[in-house]
Amino acid sequence: MEVAKLKNWEDRVAIIVEKAPEWDISTITGIPSWVQLTVERIIEHHKLDNIHQLWPNLQVFVTGGIAFEPYRKGFEQLLAHPLIYQDSYLASEGFIAFQSRPGTHAMKMLLNNGIFFEFIPFQAAHFQEDGLPTPAAPILTIDQVVEGQDYALVISTNAGAWRYLIGDTVRFTDVSRSEIIITGRTKHFLSICGEHLCVDNMNQAIRTLEVDLDVAIPEFSVIGVKQGGHFAHHWYIGCKDYPHLDPEAVRLLLDSALRQYNDDYAAERNAMLHAPLVTLLPPDAFYTWQKATGRQNGQSKIPRVMQQQQLADWQQFLLLENVPVRECQGT
Repeated sequence: MEVAKLKNWEDRVAIIVEKAPEWDISTITGIPSWVQLTVERIIEHHKLDNIHQLWPNLQVFVTGGIAFEPYRKGFEQLLAHPLIYQDSYLASEGFIAFQSRPGTHAMKMLLNNGIFFEFIPFQAAHFQEDGLPTPAAPILTIDQVVEGQDYALVISTNAGAWRYLIGDTVRFTDVSRSEIIITGRTKHFLSICGEHLCVDNMNQAIRTLEVDLDVAIPEFSVIGVKQGGHFAHHWYIGCKDYPHLDPEAVRLLLDSALRQYNDDYAAERNAMLHAPLVTLLPPDAFYTWQKATGRQNGQSKIPRVMQQQQLADWQQFLLLENVPVRECQGT
């Protein structure tokens, strides 16, 4: 508890790293990015090949906050063998869902835990550019949802929250079991010309890159930009192997994967949307940026979709810090 109460994240991690050999850890929990950073520092400090040399009984990782899949490849490089992974979905407003059975990454919603859920179909016609619903947006209850459709989650709780738009979008994978996956944020999607690209599409595309290129890509962020009279997505992709990657090959694979996972993207790529711009850089750049902006802690998340007001600060940070990058421009 003394460690947990430390407000400064760097101080907390330093003590965890120092005391790690004193503990017999079997279960870890937290946001994947910060857990991975902590484990990496333990391995580096104690000159280990993997964390199981220090914690042989480590078996379970309960994840939450963001999707684990983009981190899986890099995280498992820190292990002697894979763990049991269990996804959870909890927020300040309440415990929403958890993975209740093996064989799926979907989570079962807690429908009898003091939260009343409503769902707004996450479609362009129902939402404004700031991520808020239009006054005429339909609101559905649990008996009206269908599988495969993305919904913005609205909650009312016995603690006093009333029809609160939590900011997440979810998709039912099994209505009969009330199982969902988190597909993104109402403010973290790209639809600058009708492509309707959600974070789940982005995660799938990044996973494809990892498999095809045999690399780990723990962090990325995307922003929509203007290119003449058309538009493009600028991808900033964090990968330790970036010096050895061909940005043009990454761009082609990324574009192909996005076409596969999103029909609207494929249609717009033949119209108003140019090929993506790609910037490859070390993943630590994202974490240093978090620290520079006062967001270095175990709860902060790298924005998968960067807002326009963040872009100038991000680009200035890359220049001031002399972050090495490899780039290619879309056409």
